[in-house]
Amino acid sequence: MPDTQTVETEPEKQPRSVRVVLLALMITMMLAMLDNMIVGTAMPTIVGDLGGLEHLSWVVTAYTLATAAATPIWGKLGDMYGRKGAFMASIVIFLIGSALSGMAQNMGELIGFRAVQGLGAGGLMVGVMAIIGDLIPPRERGKYQGMMAGVMALAMIGGPLVGGTITDNWGWRWSFYINLPLGVIALAAISAVLHLPKKRAKAGIDYLGVVLLTVGITSIVLVTTWGGTEYAWSSARIMELIGIGVASLIGFVFWQTRAAEPIVPLHIFRSRNFTLMSLIGFITGFVMFGATLFLPLYQQSVQGASATNSGLLLLPMLGAMLVTSMVAGRITTNTGKYKVFPIVGSVLMVVGLYLLSTMDTGTSRFTSGVFMAVVGLGMGCLMQITMLVAQNSVEMKDMGVASSSTTLFRTLGSSFGVAIMGALFNHRVQDVMAERAGALGSKITEQSAQLDAASLAKLPAAAREAYQHAVSAGTHSAFLLGAVVAVAALIAAVFVKEVPLKGAGPQKAGEEPVAVAPPVVEAV
Repeated sequence: MPDTQTVETEPEKQPRSVRVVLLALMITMMLAMLDNMIVGTAMPTIVGDLGGLEHLSWVVTAYTLATAAATPIWGKLGDMYGRKGAFMASIVIFLIGSALSGMAQNMGELIGFRAVQGLGAGGLMVGVMAIIGDLIPPRERGKYQGMMAGVMALAMIGGPLVGGTITDNWGWRWSFYINLPLGVIALAAISAVLHLPKKRAKAGIDYLGVVLLTVGITSIVLVTTWGGTEYAWSSARIMELIGIGVASLIGFVFWQTRAAEPIVPLHIFRSRNFTLMSLIGFITGFVMFGATLFLPLYQQSVQGASATNSGLLLLPMLGAMLVTSMVAGRITTNTGKYKVFPIVGSVLMVVGLYLLSTMDTGTSRFTSGVFMAVVGLGMGCLMQITMLVAQNSVEMKDMGVASSSTTLFRTLGSSFGVAIMGALFNHRVQDVMAERAGALGSKITEQSAQLDAASLAKLPAAAREAYQHAVSAGTHSAFLLGAVVAVAALIAAVFVKEVPLKGAGPQKAGEEPVAVAPPVVEAV
């Protein structure tokens, strides 16, 4: 009889514990997403205090490089040595980097400390998704991963507002210090409540794989960051980086077939669904970050919107994404079916991007808001479903590398999206300015095709009108390219195989077995 009593009371205890862990995971997700948004708003003040304007871009680049390079490594460490320890270590490193960044006395120190922060950030997103994969059966994950997508959308909306408020009232250093109390709360909750099985891999870390992958990813991110801005696309420096990146990644793939404990086991790509979701995640990142870059620019330059509350300019897109993510997650949990979401999401993304490409100098804010909402609905169908299906396509022992690989593809997609759409936008703006404003137009945009509000206000009326037409033409080209790229996501979605998501109950006849580790947590 005592056994029967345990069975009856356990379901009541478990959800309370899981909810505490999920709250800590949501705080950690917020840390990962908010940081760049807050710091971006504070950058003008930081430069005014520390100087070093010529190194400004490295404050962001150092963080991005470190995050991208560390992402797959954190995933593998969690698989080999235990998820909880790796996740808590990444939070601690992130908090150390945050504290040091807040104490930086010059731009060089800030860049170095941001790299430390990025190393920790690489494990935050991966840890959140992998722990959800450990705790929650696949059938239930859609609901919780939809909640995480909602946190991401809220961070993107509120980040600039929070960053502006903190900088104006407390100073830019609190843009970094604000992470500390939130991180300590997350650490305390995870330490007290989360108890996952401990692991100890017999094989050591694949150091050669780490080096090759890091060099390859770093080269790719530098090419997409520097190409067309710091250096011409055809310059020797960009060609060298491309050569180093390609050689490193080829060497990495070759070595992964021989390593005792590969950083990214290539066998996970034998799953058709996993490979397709990696591709869809790459395209989603390509489109999402390209859109978040050019939409505020269009609204400020062409529609005359204020740059102060830049996060609110994206509210139609991010709000739609938040709602759809929650709905898609709930439906997936209730029905166990998900294939419809990648297909519908890809269609909406293609249609929405095409609609955005039709915007011109006469498009109203309401119309552009509707177009943004269509894109947001599409991305909401895709954001967390890609992670859910990717995790459902691998064994439990590969949960970390599956989560990190999916996150890495989305990160690389965002780098390529910003670079390629940005290059197309800049080229088109410069051409139209030369056509409409002649030598003056070429001079205005020779340094940068993206003018801030102060520079735009100083232009003569004719030049300002020419620039508005140029920005409209640039966004047309960028979003049309995004629509074409999004078609590849639709094609990939069509070929997704709907493998049933296993729930907490007994497996039904005919279902493919999916390994699910029961959550081990303390009751609170």
